[in-house]
Amino acid sequence: MKIAVCLKQVPDTEANIKIASDQKSIDESAIKFIVNPYDEYAIEEALKLKESQGAESVIAITLGPDRAKDALRTAVAMGVDDVVLLKTSANSSDALSAAKSLAAKIKETGAEMILLGKEAIDDGSMQVGPMLSELLNIPCITVVTKLEVNGSSVKAEREIEGGVEVLQTTMPCIITCQKGLNEPRFPSIRGVMMAKKKQISEEAVELDDAKLAVSSLSYPQSRSEGKIVGEGTEAVPELIRLLREEAKVI
Repeated sequence: MKIAVCLKQVPDTEANIKIASDQKSIDESAIKFIVNPYDEYAIEEALKLKESQGAESVIAITLGPDRAKDALRTAVAMGVDDVVLLKTSANSSDALSAAKSLAAKIKETGAEMILLGKEAIDDGSMQVGPMLSELLNIPCITVVTKLEVNGSSVKAEREIEGGVEVLQTTMPCIITCQKGLNEPRFPSIRGVMMAKKKQISEEAVELDDAKLAVSSLSYPQSRSEGKIVGEGTEAVPELIRLLREEAKVI
């Protein structure tokens, strides 16, 4: 069994995001980038499958600029065998164009199990996994919190309102990973040293014409100051009036 993990490099969750001068992108000059947290669950699950199922190899693939190599080195430090950067200078918000490039590479690898996070925290689209499913014409189970593989048989669980949904399929298939599936391991010192020396395969790609583009970015409107209408039960009528006439929430 060959396993492919699709990952994305995203801004650190603690980063102070500033809008760039074009008002359509963010200023990356002072931002630390990390592996998308949900993709870490995908990496960990791939490594667990390799250890338990004797998978032939785990390859991590990412699409992005040269800085995305850092995300791939993190994957190597965790234990991934091979990594590929689909290098592009364009920052596209279009999930379909990204999925097409990833699908083409996945076909080349011959991977039977494709893992990725349920979503990227920078755009939250949750579209790439299902789009890969359509492009590769293989099943996709999303938002998975438990995964069992027995030969070519795959059993997955995901949380739904009021319960747990159990689904079964066969490989090849795509799994998008949710928090709770596992606990991602920390890179070992040996892994970090190997990652520094790892030769990263680069393949230049041209994204298809985007069907989706960012028209503008803006900061949230500042909140108005709160209003104190009184104290105790005597303030209730005025509070109700304001909620009805000014806030218009009742």
